[in-house]
Amino acid sequence: MNDSYHSFPMQLGQGIRMLVLDVDGVMTAGQIFLSDACEQIKAFNVRDGHGLKLLQRTGIEVAILTGRTSKVVEHRARELGIQYIIQGSLRKADGIAVLCEKAGVSPADCAYMGDDVIDLPAMDLCRLSMAPVDAHLAVQGKVDWISAYCGGAGAVRQACEGLILANGCWHDVIAVPYGVSPQESGW
Repeated sequence: MNDSYHSFPMQLGQGIRMLVLDVDGVMTAGQIFLSDACEQIKAFNVRDGHGLKLLQRTGIEVAILTGRTSKVVEHRARELGIQYIIQGSLRKADGIAVLCEKAGVSPADCAYMGDDVIDLPAMDLCRLSMAPVDAHLAVQGKVDWISAYCGGAGAVRQACEGLILANGCWHDVIAVPYGVSPQESGW
C-alpha cells in the first residue's frame, strides 16, 4: 500500500464544495457485464457509497460525470442522493462547466476523481485532482493525489475521508456517531 493516507493534499482539500466522480474505473472496477438481454450490470462498493453519504453530511455536494450512459448509474445516483449527474459526456471539461453552473459552484471549488485520459481536461479545471491506484499511467502522472485503493474497491471512500478530514468535519461526521478516530482509519 502506498503512503496515500499521509500524502493527501489537505490544504487543497480545504473548502472543497463538490466532489465530481467518474463512474467506470472509479465508482466501479471498470468492468461492464452484459446480460443475454444486453442489460448492463455494474458492481458498486458499499463502503465507497457510505463514504459518499458521510461526505454529504459535511455539506459537500457529490456529482457524477461519466462518458457512458446507463440506467444503473441513474439508479445508484438516486440511491446515494446524488442530484448532479451528467452521462454520455465525451468532453468532460464541458461537463464540469455544466455541473458547476447547476450546482452554483466554481471548478476551483471542486475535487475530481477519474481514472483515464478522458478525465484529464476536467481534472485540469478543478482545484484537486485524484485517481485510484489502478488509474491509467498518464493520469497517475498528472493528479494531485493517488489513492491506495483501486477503482470500485475503496478509492472513493478514501478520497471522501480525506476531504472530511481536510475540512475539519471528522469529529462530527465520524468520531461522534461511530467512535472512530482518523488514526484508527489509517489517517
